[in-house]
Amino acid sequence: MELSRRLQAVADLISDGLVVADVGTDHGYIPIYLIEAEKSPKAYALDVNKGPLLRAKEHIAAYRMNSRIETRLSDGVRALEVGECECVVIAGMGGALTIKILEDGEEVFRNLKEFVLQPQSEVQKVREYLCNHAYVIVEEDMVFDEGKFYPMFRVINGYPSTYHKIELCYGKLLLEKKNLVLKAFLNKEKKKKTTILSNLETNFGEHIEIRKKEIQEELEAIEYALQRYYEGD
Repeated sequence: MELSRRLQAVADLISDGLVVADVGTDHGYIPIYLIEAEKSPKAYALDVNKGPLLRAKEHIAAYRMNSRIETRLSDGVRALEVGECECVVIAGMGGALTIKILEDGEEVFRNLKEFVLQPQSEVQKVREYLCNHAYVIVEEDMVFDEGKFYPMFRVINGYPSTYHKIELCYGKLLLEKKNLVLKAFLNKEKKKKTTILSNLETNFGEHIEIRKKEIQEELEAIEYALQRYYEGD
């Protein structure tokens, strides 16, 4: 099973030897890859919609993995029993939905060895939620795939932690490890925001001034993140 760059990066964050549940499995690619690569002894493919789950079942059957991958119709992790798996993957969903799944399935998540998240939006809010609810981000990655940037992280149960706003926005570990994709993302955002601000300079009005201030603050945050990135060079 050959995964996209995004899904491969997600799979690479999963520790070896764990029973894994993939929430919103769609085609079932991650569970199939994990079993094929002997990275996981057993997997669950979960989806809230019957259509994607049927596609997943077809792919699992084609790879002759029915005995090791179980499909379940599930809203988040509701179809999972506590302790039934050791790792949960939530990839490709919006930040608000990711947080809702964590809240609704808290008992399941509190009994995992780890979980891997790849939110498509509101990444800062997801990181903030984790910090405030005694979850610890222990590994982060960021990839560029088909024209988009995708941050992701591996999380364990632990203790409440305090992050700087810049770390919530761009990833404390990504900054510390000088992730090259993060660097490209920050430079692209800096260029984009600078262009927007330049275009606004010829316009006037109260709402324009408010927008200018917002962009200036965003640029300052990006500059600070780049400064953090290059510390120690």
